[in-house]
Amino acid sequence: MGRKIGSRYTANQILGRGSAGTVWLGEGPEGPVAIKLLREDLSSDQELVSRFVQERTALLGLDHPNVVSVRDLVVDGNDLALVMDLVRGTDLRTRLDRERRMAPEAAVAIVADVADGLAAAHAAGIVHRDVKPENVLLDMQGPLGPGGSHPALLTDFGVAKLIDSPRRTRATKIIGTPDYLAPEIVEGLPPRAAVDIYALATVLYELLAGFTPFGGGHPGAVLRRHVTETVVPLPGIPEELWQLLVQCLAKAPASRLRASELAARLREQLPLLAGMPPLDVDEPGTETQDAYEEAPAEAAAPRERVRRGAVPLVPGAKPDSNRDTHTSMRVPAPDELAGGARGTARVPRAAGAPRPGSARNRATARRRRITLGAAAIALIAAVGVGTWAVTSGDEEGGAPSDTKNSAPGSP
Repeated sequence: MGRKIGSRYTANQILGRGSAGTVWLGEGPEGPVAIKLLREDLSSDQELVSRFVQERTALLGLDHPNVVSVRDLVVDGNDLALVMDLVRGTDLRTRLDRERRMAPEAAVAIVADVADGLAAAHAAGIVHRDVKPENVLLDMQGPLGPGGSHPALLTDFGVAKLIDSPRRTRATKIIGTPDYLAPEIVEGLPPRAAVDIYALATVLYELLAGFTPFGGGHPGAVLRRHVTETVVPLPGIPEELWQLLVQCLAKAPASRLRASELAARLREQLPLLAGMPPLDVDEPGTETQDAYEEAPAEAAAPRERVRRGAVPLVPGAKPDSNRDTHTSMRVPAPDELAGGARGTARVPRAAGAPRPGSARNRATARRRRITLGAAAIALIAAVGVGTWAVTSGDEEGGAPSDTKNSAPGSP
């Protein structure tokens, strides 16, 4: 039996769980819907409920083909829910988990769709604040686009803003997912439309490469990279597309394109990308991978590939499900932002090449030093034997060795 949500909706089946709540397959007066039921501790927060109601008009008014529309907001007893259009398909994270990376044409087409949705939201004064593959849905019943891509729709508008109350985040929290956070958020500035552009460019980089440009390792290190490091080029993509990525990943918000400009520029690139296969680059190493490489071959156990897109914020914890909507995390301490030697060399490499500073690279260097050392010892030994032979010959012959080089007639 289904669960009643307000007086008009029934939640029948759980579709997924995230840190903000649970998504249900539901039924309403006009047919099937998706119902995001927020956590009970959120629904009991009167300040948040008030903010929820205040946002109702803006969220209900956001209508665009590339945005999952919010049909209703329900506040009923302990229930706080968003009723949304039901998209028959999957999310982008699930596809990435299956394929690891996408062909450039399909990746660019999907990101252009999302940019169109963001343009409509920004025009309405709404900043998403948590753009990531988990929040991009692919409509499997829609017409195929360039590269066989399915229409992409951005979901969970307003959720991060609703939950980001001053009481929860005052000087101690950041709302967002570490891999996709713009530098200005890390530095404590208020989020503007440009943060969505930075996050979307990070998503495009991930679709092309199979990993995010600044992700991996401790969340504090991830945040530091956003602020201090420069994105490294991906081999194999057209220069025009790379320059678009660089501009949208700029540290200064004012340097980034607007969403409408990004969508148009990306679609201009599609003819150049037709038929191009997925890139063949290796992901930068991780602590887990280094430890695995350093272990003896006979002791190494099979391991799964470490996915970069979600970084657990608590050591040993599992990442949220692919329906996650936001992540709260503390502001890193100064020593964490200062970083260290490990985790800073994030240069994509041709497939098979070792990462500088990795265990594989260090092992290669050790073998090279051992080989050179052995050669040096052999050379010294050879020189020593030769010297002994010459000295021995001089003593037996009774004449100095340089007499044979003296000029004729000399004494």
